[in-house]
Formats: sequence, structure tokens, C-alpha cells
Amino acid sequence: LTIGQLKDFFGLTYPPGTATVETTEKLAALAGNLSTVNGQACLVGVVCLAVLFLWPRVTERVPSSLMALLAGIALVSGLGLDVSTIGDLYVIDSALPTFHMPHFSLELFRDQFANGVTIAILAAIESLLSCVVADSMISGHHRANMELVAQGVGNIASVLFGGIPATGAIARTAANVKAGGRTPIAGMVHALVLIAVLAFLMPYAALIPMPTIAAILLYVAYGMSGWRNFAHLCCTASKGAVATLVLTFALTIVFDLVVAIGVGMLITVVLFMKMVSEETEVKGWKYYCDENSEVTHLRELPKSVRVYEINGPMFFGMTERIADISVKDFTRYLIIRMRGVPSLDATGMNALENLYDYCSANGVSLIFSHVNEQPMKTMRRAGFVDLVGEEHFRSCIDDAIAHARELLAAEEDAENLMKTRG
Repeated sequence: LTIGQLKDFFGLTYPPGTATVETTEKLAALAGNLSTVNGQACLVGVVCLAVLFLWPRVTERVPSSLMALLAGIALVSGLGLDVSTIGDLYVIDSALPTFHMPHFSLELFRDQFANGVTIAILAAIESLLSCVVADSMISGHHRANMELVAQGVGNIASVLFGGIPATGAIARTAANVKAGGRTPIAGMVHALVLIAVLAFLMPYAALIPMPTIAAILLYVAYGMSGWRNFAHLCCTASKGAVATLVLTFALTIVFDLVVAIGVGMLITVVLFMKMVSEETEVKGWKYYCDENSEVTHLRELPKSVRVYEINGPMFFGMTERIADISVKDFTRYLIIRMRGVPSLDATGMNALENLYDYCSANGVSLIFSHVNEQPMKTMRRAGFVDLVGEEHFRSCIDDAIAHARELLAAEEDAENLMKTRG
């Protein structure tokens, strides 16, 4: 946003055909045309920027952006300065857009479906990002579903009048907040004012100097930059978070916000999965007979019963830890305590099935303790509960241990009976 306004702020002139789409192209164009700086445009821009920063000290009831707009028009029109205005650069048309029905066809839908999905996802991301920016400025909390539904309805209506897909713009949102907007009514007033300007005030809008527009946007960019938070995060956040922040910032400058958001989200997801996988642990209970063991549980277990406790979500990032579970030659029952497992995905389910096969091959029966709601649903859907046996899923660890004792006692009784008969 800042780099894009420097051309108008300094009144630079670019040769026809100069590419200024990407940020790097804008920087190259700025560097190559510094000799065309317009001193009068700089004067207007500096004065408007000073008004933007100083006017709130006078009063906040009148937006500083409005006063800067009036000051810029007064300077250029009153003193006859050689400064480009909106009317000089663009064709002003006060006619409202006309309604037309878009063309529908199966072939067009098939060709443009992927593009539409991509635009919808990116528009949703940028709109929610603008909401986050506004939240940070007013200490509020947005309603994500309402934002996306309203954006979708607005874009559908816009197409009917020849419009293109739009998002919740960060710059306009920040400008609205700086002007005092705090509720959805501010956005509605913003839209009504734009319609009024389009229908009735376009001849006057043509008088607005381009350096004034640039100054307002530079002021908005400064307000929404959050440079203090940026510096604080670089000093206090983890190395992975700082690397993601700096890389996203660099990609925003070198390419654009769309690329930066996509790469930043991908890196964040990978780092999040790594962090969660590191927090998930699978540990076995220590026994009095284990070498260098410490007394961590005060429950007495039969020698042929082992207990492993899993803490953390079970997903593909930690499945190898399930493979670390082992049993002794004398183990008959393996209790898996899952009270600390909030979620279980298909890969984690597959790891449990492999554990079941391993235990079956070694003559060991599985017993599960305190399986939470979501993992239990996943196990039922996969048929794992029926495979293990409903009776082997117990509500707590004490119940699971008691169940293992009952099964051991029943086996001993059966063996004694066989010996008696023999």
C-alpha cells in the first residue's frame, strides 16, 4: 500500500507502458523516474499528511481525512498549482451501472470453476484478514460467518451490475475505523456515501488532487502497519514464528498479499503440526521392578498387565510413537489410557489397528481406558470397537485394571479346572 502511493505523493511521471503491477516493478519504476519529481505535488502531499496527523489534536468529531481532502483541494484550486487531480487522470462518469443478466453455460462453468474457487478462497482470506486488522484497532471481535455471507451476497449482486469480485479491503476498513467507524452501520454509510458521490458529486470529486489521496492512504498504511507489534514479536516470539513473519512480510513486498498469505499459511500449518506432534507423548507406567524407576503411580498392577498412557492428539505426525509401544514375554493384557487424547484421525486409527495386530501376534489383549467422544466415534466408524470388543473399553483406569484382574482370574480358574480334569 505504501509503495503504491509514492508515485502520486511525489508527483512522478512514468513513460507510457511502464509496468507497475508487482511491487518490484513499482520500485523499479520509482528508481528510474526520480528525476520527474514534482515539487508542488510534494508540497500538497506534505501539507495533507501534516493535517492528517495534527487535526485529531484539534477535534476528533470531524475526520482528519475530510479536512486533508479540503486542504488539498484548496491548495491546488486556490493557488493554481500544477498538480494532477482525479479529473486529469480518469474519465468521470456519474451514471449509475445498469443491470444485465450474466451469461450461463455448462462449458463456461467447467472452464471457470477452478478460477472461481480460487478467487473465493483468496477473497475470504483477505476479508477475514481485514476483520482481524479492524479488531486489533478497536479491540473488537468480528463474526466470521456473517462477514463471508455478506461478502458472497454482495459479490453476487455486483455481478448483476457489471462488477467484479471484491473483498473486504484492508485499506478502506482501516480508513473507516480511523474516521470513527465501530459498527456495521459504518460500512453501510460508507457505501451510501460512495453512491451519493457517484451520482451527485462526481464533478467535485474530479478536483481531488492525487497527492492528497496518496497522503490519506499513507496515513492509513501507517495506522494499520502495526510496526510496534512487529518489533515486539521479533523480540519475543519463537524462531519459527519470527521466520514465518519475516518471510511473509518479504513475500508481500516482493510479490503480493495473495502469495504471502498462501505461503505463510502453509508454513504455519507445518509448524503447527510439528509443535502438536512434539507435544503428543506415549509413555509407559514405571514398575517397581524396573531398573532406576521412580514411583509415579500408586496403583498395584499384576505383573502380566502393562499400561501405556497417550497424551495429545493422535494424527499422522505422531503415529511412529504408537509403534514404540512394546510388551514383555509375560504380558497378557495391555491397557491404553487415552484420557489425554482429544482427537483421533484416520492415520492415528490405522496406527491403533497395527498395534492391535502386533498385540494379537504376541498373545496380548488390548484394553482401552477413558476414550473421549471424538476418538470413540472414529473407532466405532472404523469398526475397531467391534474388533477389540465393547467390553474392553472402560470408563477409567481403575475400571480397566479391575477388568484386567477379572480376566486374569478367569483364565487362572480355567487353567486350574483343566489341570484338575487332567
